[in-house]
Amino acid sequence: MEQSTPRGLSSTALKLIAITTMFIDHIGAVLIEGGILNGGMTLSLSDLESFSSGSVWWKTDLILRLIGRIAFPIFAFLLVEGFLHTRDIKKYGTRLLLFGFLSEIPFDLAVYHTPFYFGYQNVFFTLFFALLALAGIRKWEVDKSLWKQIAAVVLCCLGASLLSSDYGAFGVVFVVLLYVTRRNPRMQTITGSLAVIWELTACLAFIPIRMYNGTKGKGNFKYLFYAFYPLHLLFLYGVWRFFFL
Repeated sequence: MEQSTPRGLSSTALKLIAITTMFIDHIGAVLIEGGILNGGMTLSLSDLESFSSGSVWWKTDLILRLIGRIAFPIFAFLLVEGFLHTRDIKKYGTRLLLFGFLSEIPFDLAVYHTPFYFGYQNVFFTLFFALLALAGIRKWEVDKSLWKQIAAVVLCCLGASLLSSDYGAFGVVFVVLLYVTRRNPRMQTITGSLAVIWELTACLAFIPIRMYNGTKGKGNFKYLFYAFYPLHLLFLYGVWRFFFL
């Protein structure tokens, strides 16, 4: 007798949602803000007052960026799940760090149009520091040493801040928040949504997150999802060069 497929979304499905919304977000950031709207003008996602009077490209960019806010909470949730189920935390961390370095030039090219920009780093580094924070919490959970757990989180936040990685210290704290509320889905949804409410649509990420069925899904696309990040940035940079250089 065949086993029925669990209802809901697998981790593979969540990853597909995350990379799709991230790609949509980066179309706005790289091609519209960095090209059509004349050289990387930064738009405030909370500034809706000018929406009705803005240009069609301003509106398009705003919509794309609002959709893109869904991505990071899902990536943060998947990091927590990965941490809870990985067999080798060192390999997991090494993989994040490796792709952080591999993605940095594509990130700088797509966002800043130069191969080396040291003022801001890609999100893989934030996820790496968040994983370190979770490892520190687990290490001192056994000893019930709360101050050491807090110290580990603070140090990782400082690392992300000093490196100026995407989402920075907030990203680390957000992952920790999802971790400490992991046993209470309702609390995780409420506190997680409140934490990202400043990004308006980011709280919508908890709809697919709450549909997660705890399975990996069919196929093994782990490295494909990792590679998608630098590859899609290179693609967008190529499109930018073709149309705007």
